[in-house]
Amino acid sequence: MTDGQPRAITGHTELLGLIAYPIRHSMSPRMHNLALAKLDLDYAYLAFEVDSDALAESVAGLRALRVRGWNVSMPNKIAIIPLLDHLSPAAELVGACNTVVNDNGVLTGHVTDGTGYMTALRESGVDPAGKRITLIGAGGAGTAIAIQAALDGVAEIDIYNRRDAVWSIGESTVEKIRTHTNARATLRELDDVDAFRESVAGSVVLANATNVGMGKLVGVSPLPALDVLRPDLFVSDVVYSPARTLFLEQAEAAGCATMNGFGMMLHQGAAAFELWTGQPMPVDYVRAHLFD
Repeated sequence: MTDGQPRAITGHTELLGLIAYPIRHSMSPRMHNLALAKLDLDYAYLAFEVDSDALAESVAGLRALRVRGWNVSMPNKIAIIPLLDHLSPAAELVGACNTVVNDNGVLTGHVTDGTGYMTALRESGVDPAGKRITLIGAGGAGTAIAIQAALDGVAEIDIYNRRDAVWSIGESTVEKIRTHTNARATLRELDDVDAFRESVAGSVVLANATNVGMGKLVGVSPLPALDVLRPDLFVSDVVYSPARTLFLEQAEAAGCATMNGFGMMLHQGAAAFELWTGQPMPVDYVRAHLFD
């Protein structure tokens, strides 16, 4: 390791990046360049604003230029799949990709969101393998978490969502989990408070995988009933800005241990970093310096 000073860019420097729109708010360049400098690796990570209209030609260019790898965020996580050569088993099940590895022009798509969540959960001292969890949200983050939880040995996953545009995604996720893993999975309406109470009562983890609590929904909680909270329940949120959502405040007031989405964000990046470089990200160093 070095003192964290970035290398000078040379003719040998390899490129990593992120394609998404919008993109300028992303912490990924800071996170990955910190890790690259700390390990003295000859890469540079840049952010490229790429929307759906420019996606195909952008991927073709990245492939041709032998860019080593890149992250993918909205609106490109699903749209990029037909442009890739291979998918990891998790990405195939999730039906989305947030990380691409370019091996001499052969593109393989991975999804590290669920891995990031499960790693952060274990880092917080919680291992739900063989147990039951309750998940609010059947969209992109919820799908990635549910699939990875099933692959990691969680015995039962109860997914709750409103009967909206992503309901069909939840139905597909449940079917994939039932077909391809040993986990049990159900999808229920969030308004079914009695069922929700029963699910949470039997669960070790309650997770919010929606954007409720951030942006225009700051100060809003997805929780349909406060009386489900109990001190031995671990409560997590995928939202990391703000760091403490109303959902987490409600859980903490009930004596629950909690986790926001920062650890998931950090560890999904770490998983991508290792896929590209073959080396573990220095997570503790990045965590300590990300907001310097």
